[in-house]
Amino acid sequence: MIFGLFNKSKPSREKAEAIRLFRDHVSSGKAEFFKKYDMDFVMGDRKGSWLSDMDGGKKLFNLHCNGGVFNLGHRNEEIIQALQSALEKLDIGNHHLMSRHRARLAKMISALMPGNLNYTVFGVSGGEAMDLAIKVARGFTKRKKIISAIGGYHGHTGLAVLTGDEQYKAPFRLESDNFTQIPFNDLEALEHELDDETAAVIFETIPATLGMPVPAMDFYRNVKALCEKRGALLILDEVQSGLGRTGKLWAFEHFEVTPDIVVLGKGLSGGIYPITATVLDQRLESVFHQNPFSHISTFGGSEPGCAVALKVLDISSKPGFLEHVNVISEEVRFGLEKLQQKHNKIFKRIHGLGLMLALELHDEAAGPILTKTAYDNSLLMVYAHNDPKRVQFLPPLTMTLGEIPFVMEKLNKSIKQMKTLLTFLKAKKAISSWVEKS
Repeated sequence: MIFGLFNKSKPSREKAEAIRLFRDHVSSGKAEFFKKYDMDFVMGDRKGSWLSDMDGGKKLFNLHCNGGVFNLGHRNEEIIQALQSALEKLDIGNHHLMSRHRARLAKMISALMPGNLNYTVFGVSGGEAMDLAIKVARGFTKRKKIISAIGGYHGHTGLAVLTGDEQYKAPFRLESDNFTQIPFNDLEALEHELDDETAAVIFETIPATLGMPVPAMDFYRNVKALCEKRGALLILDEVQSGLGRTGKLWAFEHFEVTPDIVVLGKGLSGGIYPITATVLDQRLESVFHQNPFSHISTFGGSEPGCAVALKVLDISSKPGFLEHVNVISEEVRFGLEKLQQKHNKIFKRIHGLGLMLALELHDEAAGPILTKTAYDNSLLMVYAHNDPKRVQFLPPLTMTLGEIPFVMEKLNKSIKQMKTLLTFLKAKKAISSWVEKS
């Protein structure tokens, strides 16, 4: 047996039933995948940085956080209290009517944003929020062309999925000549592609699914200048990078640029109640003047969700909170750099800002293998889907200094096991190839 890869543990009757129901009624493919790699973890209790299996035997330190949903940890008490208080008086509300709770939240977002980013439309998912950003850009500019980054990711919904790579579109026969991709951080490619038919340029400020590459510090300023020259809009996707993840409230602050549209999600929910936001430059709100009901979202900006998001923003925007993120990120990077030096033959470099990090490995197979060995060592990590050489490192922003040694110890062990397993699999492949040739 190799590091538990074939060590099939027997679940309790209750867990076995949960797995069966998931397989038969939610996703047979996912159930078979997790069974194959002995990762049939069914979420049970969760608190702070930790997730427990429903049987209670397996615990995972969360270094994925569902892409930043759990910035404030699992079941943050302040967030839960905000929701409980709201539920004493509120329900979802009616999206056709005015809401003081939506208005208060939008005002707070405006106060925390630079420039004239003064209007917010609320949604439920990041894809929905991105769809609206594209709709507004097209409605305002009267153009259709959208430029995004190769390897970027903005959601699985109608317009958002068209900005992504072929693997997300091809299975569903989704095609559009109005969407085109360029290499990330390539200003020359952008200048060549950007024309008078372009409605918007869309980037994740730091592309998570591509493994957290950080662009040149003047990249976004130059992108904004090119957009203004051509009459196009700049949309920055901060669904994962926003709300303090990079050590600043908004990741675009590092690059001294003000986009025309900002998309927020994931962490805005506090991990408790789904809510997303499409934040618009004031002049763009004019697209709704003729018909203010031309875009609606039944559950977008639900009033209990607004209470949750207000508390999230209150916590995340405090100087002390951001100071904590930066202190933790310095210690984490120091620990990762030591591991990189120790395992430099396989661990190539570290990417990202703050606690939005990725570990770049020398081998494409290493990312998926490290995901597995980390799991065996009580760490929940996921490789970057659009670059499997990179493994995402996204701990809760509430992580403590005392938790760092545990994470580094387990990660060190996971990398060692990954190297051994990678060597074994390469040898096995080489033997199979030799036998075939013989």
